Amino acid sequence: MTTSARVYYGAIINPVDLRHFDALPRALIGVTSDGEIAWLEKDVEDHQVQDLLAKHSWSDVELFALDKWDWLMPGFIDTHTHACQFPNIGIGQQYQLLDWLENVTFPTEAKFADTAYAKQIYPSVLTRLISNGTTTCCYYASLHLESTKILADIAHASGQRAYIGKCNMDRESPPTYIESSPEQSVADTEALIKYIRSLPTTLVHPIITPRFAISCTSLLLHQLGALAAKDPTVPIQTHISENLAEIAFTKSLFKDCETYADVYDSHGLLKHNTILAHAVHLEPREIELIKTRNAGISHCPTSNLNLSSGSVKVGEMLDKGIKVGLGTDCSGGFAASILTVVQHASIMSKVVSFEARGKVNSTASKSDSTFADKPLPVATLLYLATVGGARVCNLQDTVGSFEVGKSFDALRISLNPRTKNPGISAYEDPSGFKGADSEKLLRERLEKFLFCGDDRNIAEVWVAGRLIGGQNFSG
Repeated sequence: MTTSARVYYGAIINPVDLRHFDALPRALIGVTSDGEIAWLEKDVEDHQVQDLLAKHSWSDVELFALDKWDWLMPGFIDTHTHACQFPNIGIGQQYQLLDWLENVTFPTEAKFADTAYAKQIYPSVLTRLISNGTTTCCYYASLHLESTKILADIAHASGQRAYIGKCNMDRESPPTYIESSPEQSVADTEALIKYIRSLPTTLVHPIITPRFAISCTSLLLHQLGALAAKDPTVPIQTHISENLAEIAFTKSLFKDCETYADVYDSHGLLKHNTILAHAVHLEPREIELIKTRNAGISHCPTSNLNLSSGSVKVGEMLDKGIKVGLGTDCSGGFAASILTVVQHASIMSKVVSFEARGKVNSTASKSDSTFADKPLPVATLLYLATVGGARVCNLQDTVGSFEVGKSFDALRISLNPRTKNPGISAYEDPSGFKGADSEKLLRERLEKFLFCGDDRNIAEVWVAGRLIGGQNFSG
């Protein structure tokens, strides 16, 4: 679906790098009918608007002036979630990972053998994530091919940018929830890849999804590695080093591998387009290997806290130049919102900094150029939720920030009291973004949104120039 070209005038938040973002109180951005950003003008006074439209030969294009409470920012990118676990969000928080899988999650996922159940559950999953501002999402489905096709169909219909993978699981799984052989697992994966590529969309993509090393025999991992080598355009997603018991079990199953990361590397599954969820307890040599392979990390602090997995040293990864994005990891994580993940990423970074105080081997530095063992700044949190996620998904040339040539995947945020968010609605508004302190005000509002906002403050969700969700969306 295409829409008409349009121009927005008003406040814009635009991430630049890990330490900086642009807060533009008065900007003008042009979006083509194909949903591509054509141009962006900063610091535009009211009387300059028509001249700038004429400069770009866009005088006849419809102009949308943002409300004084509103701003545009890039959409959130969720680099890790389980669509088939949404029915058990908020259940089983007394468990750690392996017991949680056995007692709560595997029984829920097994229900997706019934395609009618998939058709009942998956539409609300997409609606929920989109309403929370997720414009790109990496989905794990269950191991069932037909139900995963349904998820792909629903993602396509929703207009969200998505990666869809069926789990590969041929061992250490319940008798009612396990694949019959490595060959069948790979055949179903190939069938899913073919099916998704037949959809009339450029937004939905297949992704190879070995659930985690424990649930896959070496033969299955080798065959998936061969599939990835045969078609290197298909990315890979899996879990790594989430829980200490999981790591010990993995090493007992793959005795020829020195580390968890070695398991994936030795099977041809650790590549530049591999997304590794969690990475809570990585060894130093694993961090170096992941950096060498240019794989990405999906940081899932809500889940890591909820399942008592541990604290991730994200700052250390960032200092080493490793790609890091954020993931909701529902249902290990209990919220389908990247805003919640941002809040927990901030808290977890502070916990890491507390733990590092006074330690002889702390990597903390007084230099402002490092992140290890320090709280993550607002600019860094914004970056991880947008550009960082785009880099993890290898979409950095397509989404993540407002740059000419990128897709207009965007959120319209509103702090208008009519949103009835009690954490924000009492926020005093002087007169919009017009005065000398307008940039400072916009930065403060972003921070308030990140820490106090929710779906009520997400007025519009745009993907490739198409309105697909938000409070103003009527369907």
